Amino acid sequence: MAGGTVTDVKFGLFFELSVPLPLTRQAEQQAYANALEQAVLADALGFDWVWAVEHHFLEGYSHCSSPEVFLTAVAARTERIRVGHGAVVCVPEMNHPVRVAERAAALDIVSGGRLELGTARSSTWTELGGFGTDPDLTKKTWDEYVRIIPKMWMQDRFSFDGISCHVPERNVLPKPLQDPHPPMWVTVTTPGTELDAADRGLGCLGVAAVTFAEQQRRTAEYRRRIEVCEPVGAVVTSAVTTQNFLYCHEDIDVAADRGGRMAAAFNFLNSHLLWTREAYPTSAYQSLGNQATRAMKETGAPGDRRPLPEGIAIGDPARIVDVIREWESVGIDGINFIVNTVEVIDQADVLASLRLFATEVMAKFRPR
Repeated sequence: MAGGTVTDVKFGLFFELSVPLPLTRQAEQQAYANALEQAVLADALGFDWVWAVEHHFLEGYSHCSSPEVFLTAVAARTERIRVGHGAVVCVPEMNHPVRVAERAAALDIVSGGRLELGTARSSTWTELGGFGTDPDLTKKTWDEYVRIIPKMWMQDRFSFDGISCHVPERNVLPKPLQDPHPPMWVTVTTPGTELDAADRGLGCLGVAAVTFAEQQRRTAEYRRRIEVCEPVGAVVTSAVTTQNFLYCHEDIDVAADRGGRMAAAFNFLNSHLLWTREAYPTSAYQSLGNQATRAMKETGAPGDRRPLPEGIAIGDPARIVDVIREWESVGIDGINFIVNTVEVIDQADVLASLRLFATEVMAKFRPR
């Protein structure tokens, strides 16, 4: 992208709802309160999305087991920002597909038609094993979910008999406000999932770090395949996003210190997750879930200070503008930011970072 060219790249916040040690009810409440305040500010500043994950049993790393509840609170406190269920876990032991369709439709209604529905199949054995899920079946059940949920939203009479559920003829209610239905996405942690998304007409919700070159390769193939896709619903969501860290400060050294500690804390917690392939002999999970680039891994352990890695939106406004332009150049449509992890950055500093980013960075990618 040349000099000051205005583009339509979108920006979002991505919440894990991580909680610092010692794990207390008060610490959980504060993490939720801080995230809500960040989401409200993001709405006022002109961010496009708020995404919230679904995780279970992941102590410290993510206490967001009911993202639809958190997102309902976000919707009630905001006016225009879109709420991203990023993403509902599509295995029947965790979420019956009818309940997914019902809850998502209700969230779309109460948000005034602002829902984006992300889908996933979970990556850790802590979660899958905790619900007694067979990892060999998760990709098959996910495929059924993304095909039948749009039908539940659009049909007055729905029935289905498959691996994930057996539903006699019923009218699944309520219907979403968005007509014919909300945009649908799939989270992408391992190579190849972006192709599954493209073939089904789903948005590519990137949640694992890759290099610029690798992202460009994946994005180009995604765009080629989605042009000839057989969509699972009536809406084709042709978009590619990536996940990033954000800390913006006028002093790049302050940004590197605070933002670097936040990124290091996230990567430290992520590296200790028990990925399914490490614990269960299955061909359904071809690689480990923590597909971080070498540069990402070099953020080190909590407390370490390392050079700012390539592609990370941590620094002063000028550096972050350059980073975003680089991501745009490889075909990215949007970037979702993690803005804190286990509260290592003071809330006031997180909010100040968001404000500076909006005025000095995001403004350069928006029409006046």
